[in-house]
Amino acid sequence: MLVTVSRRIASTTLVLCLAGSACAHGNETPFASDVALLRQHTNIILLTDPSGEAQVVVAPAYQGRVMTSTTGGVDAPSFGWIGRSAIASRTRQPHMNVFGGEDRFWLGPEGGQYALYFQPGDPFDLDHWQVPEPIDWGGWDIVTQSATAVRFRKRMTIVNYARTMLEIDVDRTVRLLTAADVATQLGQSPSSGVRTVAFESSNTITNAGSASWEPQSGLVSVWILGMFTPSPRTVIALPVTAGPESALGPLVNDAYFGKVPADRLVVKDAAVFFRGDGQHRSKIGLSPLRARDVAGSYDAATRVLTLVQFTRPPDGRAYVNSMWEIQREPYKGDVINSYNDGPPAPGQKPLGPFYELETSSPALDLAPGQRYTHVHRTFHLVGPEADLDRIARATLKIGLADLTNAFGPSTSGGTP
Repeated sequence: MLVTVSRRIASTTLVLCLAGSACAHGNETPFASDVALLRQHTNIILLTDPSGEAQVVVAPAYQGRVMTSTTGGVDAPSFGWIGRSAIASRTRQPHMNVFGGEDRFWLGPEGGQYALYFQPGDPFDLDHWQVPEPIDWGGWDIVTQSATAVRFRKRMTIVNYARTMLEIDVDRTVRLLTAADVATQLGQSPSSGVRTVAFESSNTITNAGSASWEPQSGLVSVWILGMFTPSPRTVIALPVTAGPESALGPLVNDAYFGKVPADRLVVKDAAVFFRGDGQHRSKIGLSPLRARDVAGSYDAATRVLTLVQFTRPPDGRAYVNSMWEIQREPYKGDVINSYNDGPPAPGQKPLGPFYELETSSPALDLAPGQRYTHVHRTFHLVGPEADLDRIARATLKIGLADLTNAFGPSTSGGTP
């Protein structure tokens, strides 16, 4: 993460090391350290703006995922959580290759009678959970490449829990956003005192088979997940559409891995607040009637505001249900999710730890040859709190004080 003045570099680096992120070696910045590790084990593509400061790292061998990014500057922060152990091992890991990365391509649903992450008949538990190989292991083909964008293609076959064979063609483009793009998407230009890096992935999937995808045999969705470094002062915000539960349903689904404790989830009219400390395995989600097309997080210690935007069709109502159970309503799933990693059981190691911001497309009932595109954007902004507060209010419709005070004074304030 970013430190805004040089006298805070040493203390912040210690916090990052303890949190499990990449630590700089010698005189390397956090970003340079992450790039050096990645280059040691795989080929990477560095997307760079004309100034040479804002940069995005993409790894073709890791399914074309965005690994990390930086605003540049004196301390060159590294925003993505990097799975150093999995990368250094160079061997396939059970269940999931935890390479990390700020934007990775997955498909939904995870659980349920049309699950893609469980074999037919297997119980829905961590021992039997397995990410499908095409989205977990092996490189994707580069179609085109420039200084600021790269395009990938991947053809895959996946069999779901209902034994339906799905032939899928994926076309994915990762693009570094310009200052004009940022101003357009945020509705305003960040001030000169705010350092910014922003990028988007445009993810198109095509039904490459000979049969239509039908609800009764299992629909899929595009699912984009971003992994970020946790900290004790990181608070996640999912803005919500207010209204009575009788009309719009529950404000939040917090039952994925057991109900989230009250000291980790605060539900208010404007937003749902969730801890991003990597200390308790938990997950939340918002339904189509509650979700907006934006989410975010704020680390008060390093003054980093992270925003995520995504494609949200106005008529989209059916979303795949990823709950780990046979479901009564397999197409009443969530639009947007956040996951906070932690030990899955006492004495067991976490996957990271990290926290995630995740977005999904609707359930896709595509005819042969039909396609759908889901766009997911990520912004990192660092600077004076007054400037970041203005951006948070314009996008999330809440201020920084709402984020920093969501769980009381322990999450407020920056590093002196």
